[in-house]
Amino acid sequence: MRRLRRPKRHQELWLGLLGVLLAFGICEAVGRAGVVRRSYLPPASEVVARAVELAGDGAFMDGVGATVKAWALGLGLSVAIAVPLGLLLGSVPLVDSAVRVIVEFLRPLPSVALIPLVSLLLGTGIRTEVALITYACVWPVLFNTIYGLGETDPLAKDTLRAFGFGRLSVLLRVELPGTAPFIAAGIRISAAVALILAVATELLSGFGQGLGIFIAQAGLATDGTRDVLAGVVWAGALGLVINGVLVWGERRLFPWTPERQAERQAGRGWVRAGAPGAGAAEAGAVRSGAGSEPGSDASGPEAPGTGSGSGVVR
Repeated sequence: MRRLRRPKRHQELWLGLLGVLLAFGICEAVGRAGVVRRSYLPPASEVVARAVELAGDGAFMDGVGATVKAWALGLGLSVAIAVPLGLLLGSVPLVDSAVRVIVEFLRPLPSVALIPLVSLLLGTGIRTEVALITYACVWPVLFNTIYGLGETDPLAKDTLRAFGFGRLSVLLRVELPGTAPFIAAGIRISAAVALILAVATELLSGFGQGLGIFIAQAGLATDGTRDVLAGVVWAGALGLVINGVLVWGERRLFPWTPERQAERQAGRGWVRAGAPGAGAAEAGAVRSGAGSEPGSDASGPEAPGTGSGSGVVR
């Protein structure tokens, strides 16, 4: 069988760093060459220097803290809603059929379009921001939970039932452990959505003191492009750190998933072509829309209560 070499993790880090440096160099060259007016696109070095300078600005850091607080509250609330609801819909087909039309009607509605309505209901402030973040972040976790339940091994469930275990025991011993990697992948997707909504809500609504407010106010200044881009750099850095922490947590919590096994094999040398990497868990979040079905022949230990196609791609 044909074999493919996958870059080791430290090689991936170096390649990522090379990409960042290349993008930095292009932006710096464009800014210095005068291709675009410096008032529109200052050199990247000036933007980064301003972003570093803002780290010592107490008012700015308070704004970053406010954005992170809204992000954490909205994401946490969405998980608290989506996981139990997903377990219910995935376990009881009758309930799923009853609410499916409502779910599919609400899911495409953009959260930013609801800013005027939610502001009227909840007033201006962090409550509106948290409500919009929660609404947007429920869907990836919800659908990943439902999809993960569908991927649990029916033989494992039937075996427990044959030994007299009840519905709750099957849920706690097989379905929930098998669904956990899918839920984690949904949370990681929602974490990025939550940060986008936190900044966008502040930017569009104009209330609060978060990172979006800083960007909006800088955009109104005569020569505020550098501050705008510095704020964007901070938003991107926050997203990078959040995603890195969540990926690290998934690797530590779910080392038995097929993809983690594939990463270990890749670190040792060669990996079989066709090793799992189709992104089953993340595909689950898109599956109800335009996602594709995962199809992998996982070799190595499986998640508790899951079939061979229940991988989670990082």
